[in-house]
Amino acid sequence: MISSSNMITPTTQTDTQSSYQAGERLLSVRGLKKTFPGVLALDGVDFDVAPGEVHALVGENGAGKSTLIKILSGAFPPDVGSIEFGGRRFSQLSPHQAQELGIRTIYQERSLVPWMSVAENIMLGNLPGWRFLVNWGRLRSEAQTIMRTLSLEVDPEAPLITLGLAQQQGVEIAKALYHQAQLLIMDEPTAALSGHEVENLFRLTRTLRARGLGIIYISHHLEEVFTLADRVTVLRDGRVVGTRQIADTNKQELMNMMVGRDLTGITVKQSIPLGDVVLRIDGISRGSAVRDVSLELRRGEIVGLAGMMGSGRTELARLIFGADRPDSGTIYMNGTPLRAKHPVDAIANGIALVPEDRKTQGLVLCLDAIDNVAMVSLKDVRFVVNQAQLTEAARQYAGSLDIRMASLHQEVQYLSGGNQQKLVLAKWLDAGAEVFIFDEPTRGVDIGAKLEIHRLLIELAKRAKALLVISSDLPEILTLSDRVLVMRKGRIAGNFPRDEATEHTIIACAIGEGNVA
Repeated sequence: MISSSNMITPTTQTDTQSSYQAGERLLSVRGLKKTFPGVLALDGVDFDVAPGEVHALVGENGAGKSTLIKILSGAFPPDVGSIEFGGRRFSQLSPHQAQELGIRTIYQERSLVPWMSVAENIMLGNLPGWRFLVNWGRLRSEAQTIMRTLSLEVDPEAPLITLGLAQQQGVEIAKALYHQAQLLIMDEPTAALSGHEVENLFRLTRTLRARGLGIIYISHHLEEVFTLADRVTVLRDGRVVGTRQIADTNKQELMNMMVGRDLTGITVKQSIPLGDVVLRIDGISRGSAVRDVSLELRRGEIVGLAGMMGSGRTELARLIFGADRPDSGTIYMNGTPLRAKHPVDAIANGIALVPEDRKTQGLVLCLDAIDNVAMVSLKDVRFVVNQAQLTEAARQYAGSLDIRMASLHQEVQYLSGGNQQKLVLAKWLDAGAEVFIFDEPTRGVDIGAKLEIHRLLIELAKRAKALLVISSDLPEILTLSDRVLVMRKGRIAGNFPRDEATEHTIIACAIGEGNVA
């Protein structure tokens, strides 16, 4: 999947304006405070949403966005403050109250039943019928009606598991509408969607806004905020930094508000003398996923790897790392053939993989920072573990990489996405890796952490490491890379030097309109 600001069609000023009236409010929260052990998550937050308004909520990870929406959905009670919804005031909401009021949340992880049909998922909890008998004809008819309202072309009898992620998201929206949603909270709704799927989601969102629903839209992608939202509120450290009309602000102002400093000086990879070839791949293939791929990585070089979802980028990374076995081809490390039958072999030869899913593949969430940093390097320990040495190593990496946590003994599941990603990097630095493969290095992290991770990747290149960076974020690819490879249908379809790589040329190559390498 490629994401680019050029792939999102901005709305006109007329399209952006919603139907809400000034002063009219569907939701109004005042003075919300919430404290967890050692953490002030919300500190006197005021926030409101009008009927027929898309109100974006942005901020770095740990700013308080998740805590606020969990209070609104009834998952957490606030310590202090009030919630007013539809003219009624509450000191707190239960999940049942929130749903009865018409507050519905669509999280990044789907809350549907995969083995049930589309129609059953839409009406789950309120299936038509009498007592224990379901009226299947009415179930199908009402599901078709609600999907027709949203222009969703999905078979209501199809098992949910047969649908793609974008269609499942459409089903969640249909479910919310069927259950009389008045306020819809959308938490990073485009995180796993491709370009045309994002456009479909925007169309659905505009349809809901036109029907008078209030929408809270949470996203790290500011181009989406400027495409959809009427207003935007910025949270930082549990406080509201400011609320702006979209017409009265810009990306730079929002980014500065989010991190509390000027972000105009974005780090860009500068040309540095490249060293010897450290990794060479010669004609590697695996089924139809990866077909006859050859490439080289030099010390000090960052090679960007772009392509649409399903182009074979992640599959190639897994082959290099030994997680999968190739059908043919050879991988060379420092000129010597690498027989990586397992990730242990790749690690022993200095290859590191920072995976797309850091929570399940990069970290052990129930362990602390010390154990996670030492996880790979402990392979060299024979009998006795020097705990003091491990603690000191973790402390040094926490300082040099600016990993922010309450303590080295804090379970890493409670860290923000950006800090988790830097912890994965610390693990591989501790293991002495020479080749780093990054698969979506900044997915799900806020703008401040994203820029910090970019800086760290460039520092790795300056230290003569070789980097292969897989990313769906084209500005990220163009900012970091010395050259850009583009994959399509399992092959390398394009090879662009830095001065020839643009969003247009990369997208054209990825969809088959550019020159084959």
